[in-house]
Formats: sequence, structure tokens, C-alpha cells
Amino acid sequence: MSEHIRHDRDIREDLFEFLENCYGRVRFLEELTVGRARADIVMVTPNALYGIEIKSDADTYTRLPAQVRNYNKFFDYNFIAAGSTHAHHAAEHVPEHWGIISMEVVDGKADFYIVRLPRRNPKCALKNKLSILWRPELAEIQQRNGMFRYRERSKKFVQEKILEKIEAERLHEEISAELFERDYTMIEKQIDDFRRGIR
Repeated sequence: MSEHIRHDRDIREDLFEFLENCYGRVRFLEELTVGRARADIVMVTPNALYGIEIKSDADTYTRLPAQVRNYNKFFDYNFIAAGSTHAHHAAEHVPEHWGIISMEVVDGKADFYIVRLPRRNPKCALKNKLSILWRPELAEIQQRNGMFRYRERSKKFVQEKILEKIEAERLHEEISAELFERDYTMIEKQIDDFRRGIR
């Protein structure tokens, strides 16, 4: 017997396990601010970022158009993970390149099914992806690629230099590498060390 998914927090861990089984080596970042939206989940793979918007059965599509616009700016691929109430109509509310995951609870256990795989997002801009990184993470990329540090210059200036110096395919991998290693418990120290010139 299937049940409605009332709150997305109830199924997140099961969704993570399902996606790990599908995609292999991944990391999940939750509630990441992108543009004027907050991505429910960002799935990091070795060379791409997937934005995942969750719509439980209790949600509506009211905010989805704005969320789609923002997700499209930042992520290489996008999914909508929809409760069974929404899953049949999700394709009407997201672009054709978005993937669709159907979610429901069957006999007390979360069940997922990929209705449609995502295609590469044609609207994703590499400069937007790069803006997700913190300044110390940008510095790591600069060091690995033998770049001048530009310690006194703005974050935007550094991003532009990285875009100029590092070819796109490698930069996708560099962004993922930094997000795999991101440590939210250490960020204040990392930023303070960066400002004081300490590695």
C-alpha cells in the first residue's frame, strides 16, 4: 500500500542512498543558495553538479518557475524529485532537459523510480558554477594550476582569471574536487587563514 510523502525531510536519506546506487561516487550538499533560490540538494559528481528540487505531496508548483530559472544558471544537470501526487504531471512544469524522479512510500519504505533521466543543461554557465566556491577553494584551484594568487584582488576578479587560464573540462573537475572536500565546520578558520596569508 502506497502512502503520500508529506515532508521531503522524511525521505532525504533514502533518496541519497538511491542516487549513490545510481551514480557511484557522489557527495550531497543541502540547502545551497544559488542566485535568488535555495537548492534543496546539490549532488556533486567527479565532473558535474546536479541540482535536485524536491516536491513532496504537500508542496505546490507555485515557486517552481523561479526555482527552475535559478537551477538552470548553476547546474550541469537537474532533477525534480516529486511525490506520487505530482510525479505524473512534473513533465508539464520543468524543461525537457530536466530529469524526473518519482517518490512514494510503499509499505512503510521509501521507493524511487527515475521517470526521465536528465540531459545536459544548455543554460548552465561555468562562471555561475565557479561562483559557488568560497575564496579559499578558489585559491586551492589557483595553486594546483600554477596561477598567481591575486590575494589582494576581488573574488570576481579571481574567478575571471581562473576562467581565462583553465580550460572548461578541467575546471568542471576542479569545481567538483573542491566541493567534495568542502568542510563546513572549518570554513571560518579557512577564511581567516586565507586573509592572513596562511595555507
